[in-house]
Amino acid sequence: MRATNIAARSEQCAGPAVGRAADARPPAPGPAMAPLIALSLGYFLVMLDVTVVNVAIPAIRTSFGTGATALQWIVDGYSTLFAGLLLLGGALADRIGHRRTFLAGLGVFALASLACALAGSPAVLIAGRMAQGAGAALLVPASFGLLQATYADRAARARAVAVWGAVASVAFGAGPVVGGLLVSGSGWRAVFWLNLPVAVLAVALTLRHLPPATRSRRQASKADPLGQLLGVIGLVALAGGLNEAGARGWTSPLVLSAFVLGIAALAALAAVERTLEARIRAGGRRAPLLPPSLFRAPSFTSTAAVGLLISLGYYGMLFLTTLYFQQERGFSALATGLALLPSVCMGLIAAPLFSRITARTGPYPPMVAGLALGTLGFLGWLPTGPHTPYPVLLFALIATGLGQTLTALAATAAIIDTAPAAGAGIASAVFNVSRQVGSTVGVALFGTFATAAPDFSAALRLSAGLAATAFATGALLALKARRRASTPYRAG
Repeated sequence: MRATNIAARSEQCAGPAVGRAADARPPAPGPAMAPLIALSLGYFLVMLDVTVVNVAIPAIRTSFGTGATALQWIVDGYSTLFAGLLLLGGALADRIGHRRTFLAGLGVFALASLACALAGSPAVLIAGRMAQGAGAALLVPASFGLLQATYADRAARARAVAVWGAVASVAFGAGPVVGGLLVSGSGWRAVFWLNLPVAVLAVALTLRHLPPATRSRRQASKADPLGQLLGVIGLVALAGGLNEAGARGWTSPLVLSAFVLGIAALAALAAVERTLEARIRAGGRRAPLLPPSLFRAPSFTSTAAVGLLISLGYYGMLFLTTLYFQQERGFSALATGLALLPSVCMGLIAAPLFSRITARTGPYPPMVAGLALGTLGFLGWLPTGPHTPYPVLLFALIATGLGQTLTALAATAAIIDTAPAAGAGIASAVFNVSRQVGSTVGVALFGTFATAAPDFSAALRLSAGLAATAFATGALLALKARRRASTPYRAG
C-alpha cells in the first residue's frame, strides 16, 4: 500500500509576550474531522474484513458442509481481487475523480456484503467475497488521493494520516474479537451485516463533506486499456498463485503456471507503459496506466519496497504466532485474538506518537525508528518455545506491533507527499500492491516453514529471523530514502 520534509509545527507561547503579539505564529492547523471520519470508515471496512471472516470460517463450514478448498477461497478470494484490481482502482481514481471512485467502492463493498450475508451456497459467498475485494481496490487508492487533496497542509495531513491509520489498526486488531462475538451471538452472517450501516454512514459523510475535484490533465487524456488488462491479469495471477502456494506447495503445476502467467503479464505491462510514456512525451494522448517516471521519483521506490518488507515480516509472523497460540498453546480462537491484541492494536499508541514526531521531522525518522524497533521485536521471538510464559512474549508482541504500525503510517505519509496530485491514486495503488504482495508472500512462505520444519518452534525461530532481516533491510532503505527526500518529483 508515496519526498518530503513536513513543516515543523508552530510553537505556542507559554504566556503573552508584551509588544510581540504580532510576531507570534499560529498553531499548526488540525485536520477537519468530518471528511476524515468518512475516509476512515471506508478504510475501517477494508481492514476489518481482512480478519473478521477468519473467525467465522468454522461456522460457515458447518452451515454449508463445504470442503477446505471453498473455505480457502472464501478467505483468499477477497485478498486476491483486492491485490489484482488495485492498479485499475488507482487509475480510475485519477481519471474519473477520487470522490466518485471512493463512493463507487463503498457501493460495491456494501452490495457485496449484502450478497455475502444472504448467500445460500459457498459459490455465492465466494463471489461476494471477491466483489468485496473489488470494492476495496476502488476504496483504498481513492482514499489516499482524497487525503492528499483534503489536507494540503503537511502537518495537518500527518495528523489525518495518524487518525486514518489508527482506525485501520483498530479494525484489523478487533476483527477476531468482533467476529467471535458476532458469530457466537448472531451467527456468521452478522459479520457481513455489520458492514452495511458503516458503509451508509461513510457515503453520507462523503457526499456532505468531500467536494468533487476539478478535472485534471490525466482525466483529459485517453485511457490505457491494454495496460489495465495486463495489470489485472498479472496481479490476479500472482496473488492467486501465492495464495495457493501455502496449500498446494511452491512446486505445484497450478502455482507455477500462475507465477509464469503473472510475471509474463507484468513484464508485458512494463514494456507497454514505457512505450506509451515515450509517445506521450512526443504529443500522444494515451496516458500510461503506470508511468515508469513514477519510479524515478526520489524515495518512491524505496518507500514502496519498505511497504513490501514490513508486510512480509509482520503479517507472515502474525500468521505463525496465531498458529503458535492455537496449536502449541491450545488457546481458543477468541483467546488467541485477545493474546494478540498487544500487537495488533498498537495503532492507538503509534498514531499520536507518529503525529507528534512527523509534524516536526517528516516521515522518515519515525519510519527508521519503527523498523529498528520491529527488528528488535522479532529477535525477541527467537528463544520462544511451547512453554514460554506469556508475559515473556509481551516485548516481542508490543515491539513488532508498534514498529510495524509506526512504519506503515510513516510510509503512507511519504507516499502521499511524494506522489504528484494527478497521480495520487496510482501511486497509492502501487504502494498497496507492494504491501499486499508482501503479506501474501510472508503468509505462504512462513506457512511452508511450519509444514516442513521438524518442529513448530524451529519454524517460528526461522521465520522470526527472516522477519527481523526484512525490517532491518527496510531500515537501510528508509535511511536512503531520507537522504533523497529533498529532491522534488519530476514527471516524465
